[in-house]
Amino acid sequence: MSNLTSTPEFLLLEFSDIRELQILHFFVFLAVYVTAVSGNLLIVIAVALDHHLHTPMYFFLMNLALLDLGLVSVMVPKAMANSLLNTRSISYSACVAQVFFLFFLEGSDFALLTIMAHDRYVAICHPLQYGTIMHRGACIQMVASAWIAGIFFGILHSGGTFAITFCSNVINQFFCEVPQILKLSCSDMYLVEVGIIMFGCFLVLGCCIFIIVSYMKIFTAVLRIPSIHGQKKALSTCLPHLTVVSLLVFTGTFAYVRPRRHTSSDQNVLFAIIYAVLPPLLNPFIYSMRNKEIKTALLKLSDLGHFPKLIPSKAFLRK
Repeated sequence: MSNLTSTPEFLLLEFSDIRELQILHFFVFLAVYVTAVSGNLLIVIAVALDHHLHTPMYFFLMNLALLDLGLVSVMVPKAMANSLLNTRSISYSACVAQVFFLFFLEGSDFALLTIMAHDRYVAICHPLQYGTIMHRGACIQMVASAWIAGIFFGILHSGGTFAITFCSNVINQFFCEVPQILKLSCSDMYLVEVGIIMFGCFLVLGCCIFIIVSYMKIFTAVLRIPSIHGQKKALSTCLPHLTVVSLLVFTGTFAYVRPRRHTSSDQNVLFAIIYAVLPPLLNPFIYSMRNKEIKTALLKLSDLGHFPKLIPSKAFLRK
């Protein structure tokens, strides 16, 4: 096979070669994209404008919504464009950018969810010290650390992936998915990226263990609350976060921890949609349906005349 390291473009998997189905796929992805973007934008706007939501928990939620906005924008618009224009191509630089932003945003996303577990632990297990521990500066530092860790993760994976020599430019996926790109390698350099992926898996496992231990302590503290109302109120702030974490972990595990030998292209596409598109799409609904304060803030969006005005940023994270 010829060496295609300097290939100017890759060819992605097309959903169908029938024009009518291509148009149908375009509109399906358009509906998914508009829904995901609208839901996450509403969360960002609600948290930014409603002073009742200017607390660490909702500050983290706003950043999670921003990450989900970016995540759903990495692959869906390109898939829509390819379906609409009846093409399969993606430039080499655009493919590198997809890999970088996917790992950057997903890494930051999971780091932020880990931070949010810590926030709930401090709020429920150490309520008297909450204002001291989760002060404005600490929250900004934690969020900045999550974003920086994601950038480092993205650089590591994009560098490790595109350092290999390619013998084909046909990717068996509708976006530049690393496992599918590694199949194009005709050298042992792909083992470097495999090692980086294993390192990332250990980091994710460490975060999962931290989240599990935090929630074990949270549930133990909740059971000590004498009133049923108090228990329900404490759990109501945890259930949306726990649901989002479970969704991300289970979809990611479902996509990657499975036998691949007899997996068809259609199954690969389905699994990719489940772990890469479903969480950003469902997260806003999970938080808005299971959180009364978010519901109230979103309802105010329909009455802009009574919607709270922006207040100085120093008051954004009140104790």
